[in-house]
Amino acid sequence: MKYLTTIGLEVHVQLKTRSKMFCGCAVEYGAPNNTHTCPTCLGLPGALPVMNGHALELTTLTGLMLGCEVAPYCKFDRKNYFYPDMPKNYQISQYDLPICVGGAVPLHDLAYPKDAQKTIAHPDKTVGLVRIHLEEDVAKSFHYDTSTGIDFNRAGTPLMEIVTQPEIESPEEAFAFLTSLRQILLYGGVSDADMEKGQLRCDCNVSVRPEGQAEFGAKIEIKNMNSVSGVRKALAYEVTRQVAELAAGRPLQQETRRWDDPSGQTFLMRTKENAHDYRYFPDPDLMPVKTDGLLTAAQARLPELPAAKRARFVADYGVSPYDAAVLADDQDLSAYFETAAATAAKPKAVANWVLNDLLSAVSGAGKGIGDCPLPPAALVELVNLVDAGTISGKQGREVFAEMFSTGKPAAAIVKEKGMEQLSDAGALEALVDQVIAANPKPVADFKAGNPAPLNFLKGQVMKLSKGQANPVVTSEILQRKLAAG
Repeated sequence: MKYLTTIGLEVHVQLKTRSKMFCGCAVEYGAPNNTHTCPTCLGLPGALPVMNGHALELTTLTGLMLGCEVAPYCKFDRKNYFYPDMPKNYQISQYDLPICVGGAVPLHDLAYPKDAQKTIAHPDKTVGLVRIHLEEDVAKSFHYDTSTGIDFNRAGTPLMEIVTQPEIESPEEAFAFLTSLRQILLYGGVSDADMEKGQLRCDCNVSVRPEGQAEFGAKIEIKNMNSVSGVRKALAYEVTRQVAELAAGRPLQQETRRWDDPSGQTFLMRTKENAHDYRYFPDPDLMPVKTDGLLTAAQARLPELPAAKRARFVADYGVSPYDAAVLADDQDLSAYFETAAATAAKPKAVANWVLNDLLSAVSGAGKGIGDCPLPPAALVELVNLVDAGTISGKQGREVFAEMFSTGKPAAAIVKEKGMEQLSDAGALEALVDQVIAANPKPVADFKAGNPAPLNFLKGQVMKLSKGQANPVVTSEILQRKLAAG
């Protein structure tokens, strides 16, 4: 029997603010435990919350980037539950009036895992969103052998929750969704979205059902995923497990599981028949928020989004859709390329050098493109020398390596090494005549219909010119003279 997979994601994103959502404590990853706390984020009696306007603006900007409808006004609610990481015994969140509703995340080919990019089931798919709401993060728990420690530095950090429609059909699509979403968040500067630092976390809801069955299968939740590759692996395992259970005639029930990466398995945490009753009610200490001012501020910050940049690179610079996707994948890389392409005679040639040589050199040096020792203007100078025929492509790579390691300009290296290509037709004809006269047998073989001697004769011209003969012009002159003779 064939089974259909349905996946929905709940993505939690820490916003890039200097202070927490409802107090003035600093947001700082890696600070000593419990050093950024106050009566408000510790939930002490009598402490009152004050909204972080920047967090509201960043959430509004996220909604605009993802095509959401920004509500005319929103409000904050108390989500009541009892857990050590929330000392107030409630979390300030949004319930029935979230700040953003609807919207979608577009998936693009390069967002999929590399091993799945040639077998994408639904190219150019978009995954719809239910809502984006804003809340405060909880404290971080550290579980030891016989005890648990709590760090309240994270408690109160502004946190967006982005909830998808149940429209994701495979672990690979979930991978692509998170990759695409993270790229958009980085473009907007709303979050650093570093999953290793907990700035982007994900709960996965997955169910399987026999093909032809309209009703979704039992929803299984996988909690607190903290890597994109981990999400893919956990979902792949869970889909296989659920299919095996159903195929064996064992019904599934709604439950929550955790992923254990070393063993590559999910394990049961708890079962639940119904959703928790969090007894939401409006927070009496916080007024509702009108969003018209937030919209105006967010619209002024709206960036060119990755999809638009990819399309523009194809249209303006003549690069392939694949190359455009690679160039637009990283903001520093796209900025480097555009700076170089703006003054280059052939922007596509610049793109080739960036993708084939620069990225490899930067990676090999253990650097990011933002730390590249070769400024865009220097690369353009080299590309123009190669395109003008002053040096060959092979020589260009030799020059590039020295430029990258020493910082010297391309023209200076070419002059020092005497690399200027000989492209003068008269001088090359004289060399070609010498080679033809000195090699009667290869010439005769070529004229008899054997094309192989042409490369030998070209090599002899290169030898006479000490490697400086322009190979393209040399080949043209050789073929013309041999045909005429």
